[in-house]
Amino acid sequence: SFPDEWENHERSRKLWRVDVLHGKHYLLIVSNSEPDLQRLEMYGVAGTASSKNYDKFLGSLMNGMRMQFRVALNPVVAISDTAETRTTRGRVVPHVTYDQQMNFLLNRAQKLGFSLNENEFTIVERGYSLFTKSEKPIRLSKAVYQGILTISDADIIRKTLLEGIGKKKAYGFGMMTVIPLDNLNK
Repeated sequence: SFPDEWENHERSRKLWRVDVLHGKHYLLIVSNSEPDLQRLEMYGVAGTASSKNYDKFLGSLMNGMRMQFRVALNPVVAISDTAETRTTRGRVVPHVTYDQQMNFLLNRAQKLGFSLNENEFTIVERGYSLFTKSEKPIRLSKAVYQGILTISDADIIRKTLLEGIGKKKAYGFGMMTVIPLDNLNK
């Protein structure tokens, strides 16, 4: 779906997520290059794909702006069992309770360029996503967050929107989408 990468034998990382709205599936992608929409439509509905340049939108982000957001994350924590493993990441275990999953995003927000009020966001979907890697099943904890954020550092949130959040981006996690609250009424 990205012919320039195919021709140059290069593959860049892309952020992606599948949203289901009103019973319809939508594939959202953030990438450095524009995809071949006809190739993407081979896996969806003909005539429905569209592409937009993200640069103007990213340039319009300013500190203090309030935005509606949505992001699917794999909320986990690394636990070191002994003093020997404290220098490495440790055993990775999923956060499974609602409070653990809410705190997962709350505790990272400032580093990602935004602030959250715990009364203005929630988890709209929780569970597990199943994948196969090298013919082995993978089960990843999933929490989909939605609500209102306030931009505290426009440069950092731009990076967050372009690079995503977390380590499981290849599985459709980490892509945050935002809409300025002013645009919701238009």
